[in-house]
Amino acid sequence: MNKFAAILLLLCAVALLGAAPPATKVEPVTETIHGVEIVDPYRWLEGSASPELGGEDEDLDRRVSAWTDEQNALTRSVLDGLPGRKNIEARLRELMEVGTVRAPTMRENRYFYTKREGDQAQAALYLREGAFGEPRVLLDPNTLHDEGLISLGWYTPSHDGRLLAYGTYLAGDENTTLYLMDVDTGEMYQDVIENKVRGVFWRPDGSGIFYRCLADPENPYSAQIKYHGLGTDPAEDPLLFEQYKEGPLATTWGPSAGVSEDGRWMILSYSTGTDSNDLYAINLDRWLETGSFDRIPIVEGKKAMSSGFVIGNTLYMSTTLDAPNRQLLAVDLTSDDPSTGWKLIIPEDEDAVLESVGWAKGILVADYLTKAHTRIELFDLQGVSKGVMELPGLGSAGVSVKSDRTEAFLTYTSYNEPRTIYHIDLATGAREIWERPDVPVDPSPIQVDQVWYTSKDGTPISMFVVHNKDLVKDGTNPTILSGYGGFNVSMRPRFSATMFPWFEGGGVLAIPNLRGGGEYGEAWHRAGMLDQKQNVFDDFIAAAEWLIENKYTDSEHLGISGGSNGGLLTGAVVIQRPDLFSAVISAVPLLDMIRYQNFLMARYWVPEYGTAENPDHLEFLMEYSPYHNVKDGTAYPSVLFTAGENDTRVHALHARKMAARMQAATTSNPNSEPVLLWVNRDAGHGQGKPLHLRVRDVADQRMFMMWQLGMLDPGAP
Repeated sequence: MNKFAAILLLLCAVALLGAAPPATKVEPVTETIHGVEIVDPYRWLEGSASPELGGEDEDLDRRVSAWTDEQNALTRSVLDGLPGRKNIEARLRELMEVGTVRAPTMRENRYFYTKREGDQAQAALYLREGAFGEPRVLLDPNTLHDEGLISLGWYTPSHDGRLLAYGTYLAGDENTTLYLMDVDTGEMYQDVIENKVRGVFWRPDGSGIFYRCLADPENPYSAQIKYHGLGTDPAEDPLLFEQYKEGPLATTWGPSAGVSEDGRWMILSYSTGTDSNDLYAINLDRWLETGSFDRIPIVEGKKAMSSGFVIGNTLYMSTTLDAPNRQLLAVDLTSDDPSTGWKLIIPEDEDAVLESVGWAKGILVADYLTKAHTRIELFDLQGVSKGVMELPGLGSAGVSVKSDRTEAFLTYTSYNEPRTIYHIDLATGAREIWERPDVPVDPSPIQVDQVWYTSKDGTPISMFVVHNKDLVKDGTNPTILSGYGGFNVSMRPRFSATMFPWFEGGGVLAIPNLRGGGEYGEAWHRAGMLDQKQNVFDDFIAAAEWLIENKYTDSEHLGISGGSNGGLLTGAVVIQRPDLFSAVISAVPLLDMIRYQNFLMARYWVPEYGTAENPDHLEFLMEYSPYHNVKDGTAYPSVLFTAGENDTRVHALHARKMAARMQAATTSNPNSEPVLLWVNRDAGHGQGKPLHLRVRDVADQRMFMMWQLGMLDPGAP
């Protein structure tokens, strides 16, 4: 049955639900920016977050909330009323209730790790004495909130494993509060530190912690590095360093810090962009003796990303400086000038990206990304290769290590391989499964191909294509094309049990490695930034055209999906090529690229996207900004926009304004190809969602795709 035949059979049921969107009042605001007149018809949907209001407007917020309630009600009536919803949601719940586990953090003979069992809303923190000891629960967030809305954001054990610092937050707001626990007794310290605490490092004797927080939780550009002595008043914690308050670096991610295992050195990073940071060393012995927090420059004012860890007095620095695929250098922190005289340890690999380096006893563990999948190579501390680690296949892997041992934990996954954690020895190569979820699907029928296609400007792009081995390429297979393309983020292979019903139903999943990502190094990232952002959209459009040309699917059966920067991606391409797709999911998206920098922490992203405050940037932003390029009288495909009311990264106004604009502009039948909006009142950008909300959201998106791509059985209950 083709898409339109299925839709006709569904029309009666859906029409009875009233899929036509509620009318949205147009209240245009006209402004001139650098000589360009811009009309914003739905500025009021920003609510009191709009900086022009200068404060709270309760009446306006009530209007926006009432409008959102109407949109949410419409979306629920449509998605909940689709045939087969209960059966599909039950199947997805079964798959999502499969337990999840993360590789442990090792401290002496103690192994700390998180695990979610069955229908638990959130993962709990466990402890084992010995790698295979009996687990006991240290912290269960499920007991802290009746609806499972409190989640564990991070945890950091002390060096001896007897103390634990951890952070929790509520309803996805990511505003983490730090707590301290005695691991042996479970007793809590009175020390509680608020305001988005993270980046915690213990002193070796457990007497205190270094941490990052915000001076003001309402100001995302107020980052501080502080020190807390156990048992002291957090209000008296000394300030070591804070975000610049003026100049172009005042609104970047700001400072973050790491501390060497012996507690002597701090490595302080200051973000200068999404592709660069300054790096400094601080002698903490001197700070403790004199109170002087003196920064020693290592990399400053360079267009490069640098980070590292300290062994003794040597910083092992991974950097893109003069090496877009990264290299590892040794920096003598006691030299007269640590910004020069570096020793090359691991040279740049022209065919692979050095993603990270870990330090085990006498061994450096290098995690490479080669053609968008993992390669792990071991080196000694002088950079002599000890060989490539054998992995189960072409997938994504990582190794959790500790400097006092060769014992480690390998995590591996791929599109057809569930996340499995192996207990390994880096010296002998011994390996055994430590944890592997019992997933109720058979991955053996799934085929994973990596293909290459050519983008608009001739650039070759790689793409993973996943489907059942018996798929017939007849040009009508329902296909989800998903991507990201930004912030140096790499789209690696990963297992998703919830995709198996899609594959079983004849569906295809395609994941291209777009420019703007990190799959092929910093040059690849920069090719999708700023005035090069259109490359990302062209790469994605070319992926869709390749899938159609190679008979995987056609426009009637092709849907696209993306979140955050990926929501901007899908929002942009549906405006540029509405003829190419039949279903679009734009989750927690940026869509108004002229005003985005005015809200929440979005100035962090100005180095990636640019800003309309710059006349040169305004030109290319106006060319692709989805909200400003919607055209009246266009037959747009069906779109599902989602947002989180508690999102501290991307404001829900983007989804609200774009939904209103497209609902007014499209000529498509609102019963068969609606523009829908779902604003989750109990969620943020996506982190920390309890299981029941994640099940509902996955079911929403899957049902939407199945409906629009002709996969639903109209006779299902």
